[in-house]
Amino acid sequence: MNIIVVGCGRVGSQLAALLSGVGHNVTVVDKDPNSFKMLGRDFNGRTVRGLSFDENVLQEAGIQDCDALAAVTDLDTSNLMTAEVARKLYGVPHVVARLYNPQRETAYLQLGLDYVCGTTLVAQDIFTKIQSGRGHRLESFGDYDVLRFSLKLDDDDEFSSIMVSDLERGREVRICCYDHNGESGIPTPDTVLQNGDLVVAVVNAHKMKDFERFIRN
Repeated sequence: MNIIVVGCGRVGSQLAALLSGVGHNVTVVDKDPNSFKMLGRDFNGRTVRGLSFDENVLQEAGIQDCDALAAVTDLDTSNLMTAEVARKLYGVPHVVARLYNPQRETAYLQLGLDYVCGTTLVAQDIFTKIQSGRGHRLESFGDYDVLRFSLKLDDDDEFSSIMVSDLERGREVRICCYDHNGESGIPTPDTVLQNGDLVVAVVNAHKMKDFERFIRN
């Protein structure tokens, strides 16, 4: 995959090394050229100097052909802006942002951003997301992942809503709770979910690809 890593601090440099080490084409973006020294001599990807949400900088980094982008600076505002530019302007299929301040989690959730929050193992968590799938993974139990995500219904669907029983049927998925316009609840099989609702679900990790169409980037 062609992957852009925005931010070359401790997290970004570690993430870039992990991704490059398994064969991905990695480009690292940072406004400080001295930060690229953290990548080490073995890094075989590209580096681009500039602001992460500058369209010219992102184009130089190859965002037009980008499969995934990770915004991992220590500034939540920069990460959010970069993620939105990548998703909304360039349609990058998979965007993951680092959440540095947990108090801003609501903003990330309302925008439907896939993110990782914390100060340790952030690079490994984002690496796992890029490698294996979408949605914010809360926990794993054997073959099952607990995901929190914004529900996505395709524009060409005949409906902009779906019953829980229809969403679960044949997919090894169990919808645990949902939030619609600030009102949350535990669903029944007859509960109707709307496009954009926040959902917590248990999903069989081996069948994640069958369920990805319902997870908003």
